[in-house]
Order: sequence, then C-alpha cells, then structure tokens
Amino acid sequence: MKKALNDEISECFDEVVALRRDFHRHPELGFQEYRTAAKVEEYLKELGIPTERIAGTGVVGLIKGSKPGKTLLLRADMDALPVQEASGLPFASETPGVMHACGHDGHMAMLLVAAKLLMARRDQLYGNVKLVFQPNEESDGAIHLIREGVLESPKVDTAFAVHLWTPLPSGTIGLQAGPVMGEMFIFKIKLTGKGGHSSAPQEGIDPILCAASVIQGVQAIQTREISSLNPTTIVFGKITSDGAYNVISGQVMLEGTLRYLYDGEDNTPQHPKKRFRRVVEGLCAAHNVGCEIELIPSNYTVINDAGSVAFLKEQVLPHLVTADCIQPYCCMAGEDFSEFTNRAGIPGALVFIGTGNPEAGSHHAHHTAQFNIDEATLLDGVRLHVHTALEYLSE
Repeated sequence: MKKALNDEISECFDEVVALRRDFHRHPELGFQEYRTAAKVEEYLKELGIPTERIAGTGVVGLIKGSKPGKTLLLRADMDALPVQEASGLPFASETPGVMHACGHDGHMAMLLVAAKLLMARRDQLYGNVKLVFQPNEESDGAIHLIREGVLESPKVDTAFAVHLWTPLPSGTIGLQAGPVMGEMFIFKIKLTGKGGHSSAPQEGIDPILCAASVIQGVQAIQTREISSLNPTTIVFGKITSDGAYNVISGQVMLEGTLRYLYDGEDNTPQHPKKRFRRVVEGLCAAHNVGCEIELIPSNYTVINDAGSVAFLKEQVLPHLVTADCIQPYCCMAGEDFSEFTNRAGIPGALVFIGTGNPEAGSHHAHHTAQFNIDEATLLDGVRLHVHTALEYLSE
C-alpha cells in the first residue's frame, strides 16, 4: 500500500510544480498575502476542506478523520521577501522588489498537494490534520496565530514543518533533536556625538570613530567571552550617519543581528545580550559618545523534540529516503516555528529538505536575488507530510 501511495504522490509532480510557480510569480510580503490566501482557500475548499481566516491573511484548514484521535498540525509559511529577483527564471516574480527567496512558495505547494492526498484518505485517520498556512514568518507571524487560538479547537497535540534548504544537497534530509535554528535579536544602536567640520575634528565628538570601535569590539564576545561550543554570531548589516565627506557626524545608526543557539536548558551564564550591552556602552563611554541600544526579539531557537524526531526517523523517513541520506543538521538562521513548539510547549520538529543542486540552479543562498529550489525535491515534502499524518494518526 505504501509503495502504491508513493507512486500516486509521484504522479502529482506536475501539479505541485504548477502551484509553486504560480505562487512564485505572485509573491506578497508578510501580512499582505491576500492573493496567496485566496488561492490557498480556493484549493482547499475544492477538496471539501473547511477553512477559516486567521491573523488577517492566514488560512487554517481542517481534515477530520473518520475516527476520533489526536490533532496534528502541519505548517507552511506564505510570505515573500523585499528582494528584487535576478534568477532569470521564466516564472520569475511579476511584483517589482518582492520575491520568494526562501522557499515558502514550495512549502505552500507541498502542503496543498499533501492535503489533497490526505483528504482522499481521511477514512484512515484516527484524529485530525490541521493545515496552517502562516503569514509573515520572516517577522514572527506565528505568535499572532497562537494568540488567535490556532492551537485550540481542536487542541493540537503535535506540530511539524518542513523547510526546503539549499545548503543541503537534493536528496538529503537534515534532522536532529535539540536546537536546530538560532535565536535572533535585531539590534539598533544610536550613537550621538557632536558634529563639526572635518578640518577641526578636535572641536567635535566623532561617533563614526566610536562606531568603528563598536563594530570590532563586540566581535570579542563570540571569540573571547562565550565558548566556541555555544555558537554566537554578531553581524552589522546597516550603518548610516547624518554626516558628509567633509563633516564630522553628529549621529550614527548601527543595525544588525545577534544570533545564538539556546538548548532549552539553563545556559543563561552565557548572557549574549547582556554582554553585548556592556561592551557597547563601555566603548561609547570611552569615546565620550552617547548611545541608545534597542534589542528586538525576532525568532527564538527552534528546539526539536526528541520523541518527535525519533518518530520521524523510525516511522516516516523510511518511506522517503535511505538511512544514509539522513544527517544531523543545525544552523543559525531564524524560524518562528519555535513559537509553536518550544515556546507554546507543543511537541514537534522542523525538518530540512535538501534542495541544493547546481545543475538545477538551486545552489544559491536563501534571501538572495538568485535563489531558486530544485523542483524535483518538492515531492519529498509532499511525501513527508502525507506519511507523517498517516503514521501519527494511525490506529
């Protein structure tokens, strides 16, 4: 039966590709996914799956099994990024400055086709499958869904998500228990000095010189204060000032990200945020420059539940790949799936589906203008969703 099911999934290749390409042509930013949400609703309703809107542009569908049981949540993210596409694909974004540069178009397509196959097998399900199409993943949209009750009515027992991932080769699966994606805080630092003429720098207080010290000084946190066994990255992505080539600036703004892995245990002695504040404030005091520091939470560490990972490895992944294609994997990228699992306390796991293939042009980094996926791997996600539901909700 399982072999026949995989054959049926293979026959859905053209459909999943067509869905992915349609979403790719029409990307929408977080909480602006109006066309996307309508497309998802239309597809699910045609299958006979009832839907409801949540958090504005979110869509939740519910497949009720023929027998009572637990409720499984499967999530796909919907939002695109403010990136001007330069992939050269024939189905490239038709919206200037907006692009699906992270694989969310594929995530939606995979879950929709999986919903079709599961709806046809609802008589085999002991419980429910809650299909969550989530807006604004890039900026923690999940918390809005949770506040509006996505984990209730019916109450969710476990949650799974997949992420197409170009750093992993096509045909491989990245999965491990524990931390798998980093905790991320966005920082904004305002440095205030005293403006002046560049011919008399002694008359001013130069915040640019201070900024240079801050950018270099905080790097010592990740190399000299925190163990290399506790990965930490501090990256400055934006620097602006109110000065000019011959002017001592009065103010400089620094923006970037602070990322680290939190293992769910008490690793608070590392205190990356407190160390960051201490170093920045100390360097500013040394330069006689005023500073304001804002640390904005973006995503918390995704921590895969050990039992959920064991379930996937033992009961689900053998239907997809051989054991040598499964490898432990974690990275410092952020993902708000953490809100469903370790933050809300729902057991679950996020699975990386390798989609890196130079021959398919899918070897570029996420969030870049050349990003693409290997469409052959879309069926891996469909299989993963379908077999997860059938195994988890089996008798």
